[in-house]
Amino acid sequence: MGLSPKNTARAPSYLLPGVSALAAFSITALLLYKVDDFASQTKTVAGHNLDPTPWHLFPAKTFGEQTRQARAYKIIHCSYLACHSGTSTIPEQPQAHPSKPTEKCLDFFRWIHHDLEPWARTGISLSHLAEAQKFAAFRVVIVAGKLYVDLYYTCVQSRMMFTIWGLLLLLKRYPGKVPDVDMMFDCMDRPRINVTEHKSMPLPLFRYCTTEDHYDIPFPDWSFWGWPETNLRPWDEELRDIKRGSQRISWSKKWPQAYWKGNPDVQSPVRLELLKCNHSRMWGAQIMRQDWAEEARIGYEQSKLSNQCNYQYKIYAEGYAWSVSLKYILSCGSLALIISPDYEDFFSRGLIPKKNYWPVSPNNLCPSIKYAVDWGTKHPFEDNDHGQHSLLYKNNTVGCIGGCAKKKDIIK
Repeated sequence: MGLSPKNTARAPSYLLPGVSALAAFSITALLLYKVDDFASQTKTVAGHNLDPTPWHLFPAKTFGEQTRQARAYKIIHCSYLACHSGTSTIPEQPQAHPSKPTEKCLDFFRWIHHDLEPWARTGISLSHLAEAQKFAAFRVVIVAGKLYVDLYYTCVQSRMMFTIWGLLLLLKRYPGKVPDVDMMFDCMDRPRINVTEHKSMPLPLFRYCTTEDHYDIPFPDWSFWGWPETNLRPWDEELRDIKRGSQRISWSKKWPQAYWKGNPDVQSPVRLELLKCNHSRMWGAQIMRQDWAEEARIGYEQSKLSNQCNYQYKIYAEGYAWSVSLKYILSCGSLALIISPDYEDFFSRGLIPKKNYWPVSPNNLCPSIKYAVDWGTKHPFEDNDHGQHSLLYKNNTVGCIGGCAKKKDIIK
């Protein structure tokens, strides 16, 4: 006599679709929650408002009807292997005509070799990149003409977005010619990879300025492609307007004074000292404080760079570190009075003292400015020549950063 089989309870078959639907709904809800949390915590190039600097108080931006989920989609889409053009094929470039002369690199490009010298013997390894990541705000990888981004922490305002945009424009302008590369970027003002501390293992970190005491590799700053928080357009547009503004008044009719307008409240001792020189008769200088919060309120009417070229001399003073203002000052065609800088950007290292600018000592600052103005008054032709050298340098070297007009169109 055999044993009867045990009765086993089975779920009715009609419950299975419901359970599956509930599981799918739960997973979807969890995913949306995580995406929502990710979007709320991540401040990136994908559209989230970036915090202002502690010294530039700008009104917060609103995003209207855009949801955090939509922003998160952009973040994920851009962060994970999607920041590239729609086509997956790289157009083939025509071969250079053998009779066409090869363009000679400008002399200041030799600084690229200087910047990369610390790795000339060892090369740059994954270990270098892993250590550099500890100081980086984001990572850019270019492979087969496509750009990929990893985001580590928030950059000030729109710096990261415009830096990445500049690289995308580079890929568009030179399709198939940009080699594969893996780069770590930081977007704060001051360099951090000190030579003394990192001599045994220099770290390759790109940023917007450097010094002789740092390994940080200078890269053209974000404002070449735009800085909406200060109402700055791409470089080619600003350059054209600055040139027009400069040409409205002949050199002889411009004010024979040294002019500076900027924000002194950026932990910059030299700018605070410069405020003391605001006396046209005593020091031959007009020093103006720039209030960016007020400018934003009134629509930036008082900060247009094209309206600041009415002086024969323009002063450059560093801020918290280097300042993006240098290229705009040089573009006026005025004689640039550069107060001895501590920091270097990519292009400023090609400037030649007393050819492209007049060096001013930070010690005994006001008398040094007065001396430069008095010298220029006594040597008007040489003075004008220095100003034109400043303008030509800026046109010839950085005139096409943002895809601007050809050099011959700028300087003719």
